[in-house]
Amino acid sequence: MALVTGMKISAIRAYPVWVGTRNQLIVKVETDQGLSGWGESGLSGRERAVVGAIEHYREFLIGRDPLRIGALWQEMYRSQYFEGGRVLQAAISAIDIALYDILGKALGVPVYQLLGGKQRDRIPTFATTSAPPGEAMIEQARALIAAGWTAMRLSPSGHGGSAVYEPREHIATTAKWCVRAREALGGDVVLGIDLHHRLSVAEAASFCQKMPSGTLDFLEEPIRDETPEAYEALRRMVDVPFAIGEEFASKWQFLPYIERNIHQFNRIDICNVGGFTEAMKVAGWSEAHYVDMMPHNPLGPICTAATVHFAAAVPNFSWLETRTSTAEQLGFDNSEFFPVQPRIENAHYPVTDAPGLGVEVNEALIQQQSFKFWEAPHLKRNDGSVTNW
Repeated sequence: MALVTGMKISAIRAYPVWVGTRNQLIVKVETDQGLSGWGESGLSGRERAVVGAIEHYREFLIGRDPLRIGALWQEMYRSQYFEGGRVLQAAISAIDIALYDILGKALGVPVYQLLGGKQRDRIPTFATTSAPPGEAMIEQARALIAAGWTAMRLSPSGHGGSAVYEPREHIATTAKWCVRAREALGGDVVLGIDLHHRLSVAEAASFCQKMPSGTLDFLEEPIRDETPEAYEALRRMVDVPFAIGEEFASKWQFLPYIERNIHQFNRIDICNVGGFTEAMKVAGWSEAHYVDMMPHNPLGPICTAATVHFAAAVPNFSWLETRTSTAEQLGFDNSEFFPVQPRIENAHYPVTDAPGLGVEVNEALIQQQSFKFWEAPHLKRNDGSVTNW
């Protein structure tokens, strides 16, 4: 198909809507040639803030050439004094993904072709158990293995509905059941755990030291990311590979972690980091340091589709997160809203050959949905002090 020339952006529409158990911020970019693209923002719980940023960007993007994706990215990022940040990057991400969807449709090719072509035909995933640490968690893990998963994330203690989280009361229980899971499931399956950056360096080290070496294949987000030196201190005390970066909103946030060899898996979120434009730069940089991409994917089918194209195109890839499995059904992949979307087959996402992202959205139904206010739990410790969710 010949490239459509003279095309202009004619509208940008943001839909913050409740799908399953969470809001999804879906963004549509329309053009005067009839082509449109879909994107998704990843800043869960702050969708209205991102809508404001998208509406601001819309004011100077209308009438612009949607095919100048890199230039528009730079303009959105750099043409203001206070550049970057999670809210602005989440807005840029959604728009960037939608522009790639338009470009793929204009050329009649899947997005992965725009990223250098696919390096794999299907994308391996890791699933997550939902039961708290215990025998039910291990049974869920067995069911995942039976369904084809060879990599999974176990459930930590304390992720339930309680408003109190006391780290020291949970790490011993979690460590005990991680050891039992490894014993029950054997050495072939890849096991990790997400601690949701709830711990201090000392607590995270204590958690790891309660388990024999080799119990876990990756430790996800054990502490907050603001201080790379803290992660370096933890690195010296434990031997478990780190999987971090889902909250990073630019290549610059990844910089110290990649350059200082702090982590082994990049939990990059294409809907937060700046879309395809920024994600591909992080992937290449990571490849030079032998860091594998392990994308964060807790959102909807548009995020999943975008990440599948990204995962297909990069060489340094491990697993893509999925929240749809025999252990979890969160409703993010609602078929009424998204009649065409990636579907799991034997723990893998097949790579589509459809033009663009290969996702179809029931816009009329989406327009009938409403935003529901949702706030992450505000956890406190036993002494009443605030702690991390």
